[in-house]
Amino acid sequence: MNKIEAIKSERDGLTVRDMIARYAQTGWETIPEDDIQRLKWYGLFLRNPTPGYFMLRVRLPGGRTTSAQLETLAEIALQYGNGVVDVTTRQQVQLRHLTIENVPAVFAKLADAGLTSLQTGMDTVRNVMTCPVAGLNPNELLDGTDIVRAINQEVLDNPAYTNLPRKCNIAVTGCPDNCLHTETQDIALVPAYHDLGYDKCYGYNVFVGGKLGSGGYRIASSLDMFVNPAEAFEVCRIILHIYRDHGPRENRTQARLAFLVESWGEARLRQEVEVRMGRTLPAAGADARVAGERDHIGIFRQKQRGMNYIGLKVLVGRVKAADLRNIAALAARYGTGEVRLSPAQAFMIPHISDRLVGELAEEPLVKQFAYNPSALYKGLVSCVGSDYCNLAVIETKSRAVETAQALERKLGDGLKPITLHWSGCPAGCGNHLVADIGLLGKKAKVDGKVVDAVDVFVGGRSGPDPKLATKIMEDVPCDRLPAVLETLMPYHTRDKMHRVRGKAAPKATGASKSAASWNETTGLTPQPLSA
Repeated sequence: MNKIEAIKSERDGLTVRDMIARYAQTGWETIPEDDIQRLKWYGLFLRNPTPGYFMLRVRLPGGRTTSAQLETLAEIALQYGNGVVDVTTRQQVQLRHLTIENVPAVFAKLADAGLTSLQTGMDTVRNVMTCPVAGLNPNELLDGTDIVRAINQEVLDNPAYTNLPRKCNIAVTGCPDNCLHTETQDIALVPAYHDLGYDKCYGYNVFVGGKLGSGGYRIASSLDMFVNPAEAFEVCRIILHIYRDHGPRENRTQARLAFLVESWGEARLRQEVEVRMGRTLPAAGADARVAGERDHIGIFRQKQRGMNYIGLKVLVGRVKAADLRNIAALAARYGTGEVRLSPAQAFMIPHISDRLVGELAEEPLVKQFAYNPSALYKGLVSCVGSDYCNLAVIETKSRAVETAQALERKLGDGLKPITLHWSGCPAGCGNHLVADIGLLGKKAKVDGKVVDAVDVFVGGRSGPDPKLATKIMEDVPCDRLPAVLETLMPYHTRDKMHRVRGKAAPKATGASKSAASWNETTGLTPQPLSA
């Protein structure tokens, strides 16, 4: 039995909540190592780079939040943290530099705001993702929001799901634009349909076993299974139970759902799902996703008449608490106070009327968090990096910004739309293996000195025809990286590397300053759902 399995066998991770008030009195150095691990079930991570200080990860199902909740998060960051908030690639936020003495007060503020950090770490179902503009996007076939809520309600604070073999990532989306990297998920439901001749029956194809860490990128496998929206939650619940009961637990580096899929095979797993469902399920339908990826950054029409949403890029996902407050204020002033977080590290503000969209585009904060960023900045994503993360080998966020600035100066308007993702370690939190260009941090010896370096990958993608990225360079020193990428990026032809079936995704070029000009969304036209 490995160390974490031994800890879980002693008592459930959620039981550590009863000890937090005591540790707040006695200090972080009195917390036993086992409870340091258990605190992760509550999203509290004691990081080696910042001894005595915790990172807190807040759960936001589907990336949904409100201006009032963002105001609370900003207040916590300013009052108890270091004033920094990170937007993750899993539609969550992370707060930095909290002390155990203040955790009870922080938890109370979260609860008052309707927020929780519960089960954002360790062997549980992590934040469930969906399209950041679900219910708004005129192109979507289905809105997965209700399924996300049902899964979240099922697993949260439920001991039946707090002792999985490893973490489990789930994404449910009816969006055709590949905005979630569903192929990296343990369980993914993607939009699909069966053509009945007289109508189309819309639902989800089921994929399992995707991952980035624990041995590298494995593209999720199709179960050759189509589920309608009414049975999607039950199918996810059953797969979770199968994984909990039969997933491997001996070696934590080989305990993700992917390894059960490899051991059993897709056919056996499908059969077990059908046995527990009590009926045979239809074969996979036609994949409704289109080629390419789209991040919803820009200004776009909603399906609701006269309404628009704006997607604002947060450069490498890091935002100051004061700016977070200002974004919350914008959402309240121009919209309904609703805000959504995107895996592309962006804020989405929906429900902006035609009358106000031009005025919003002129706001100084909207120019700072651009809705029409440059081709390089728009696709720039970074993990946390070594300044706060135990696992990261190099600092990523400042490196990513410095490298991007150098490339902008050198290449300027010659840059084509491209995704450039940084991961500080093989865990791959920056999703580097699904990017046009992915950078994996490492240490390398150059001229007898150990320096920060990266391996360079190209050609990764998700969607209806996913591909593993190919490593083309190793041990590139970070201080030489801009010069290396300067010779690569102008000749990186995404269209050739990403030649896939289906039509290309529409481009989002950003709105002009005129209230009458914005990006129109195009693509599939939803049809009524048939039984």
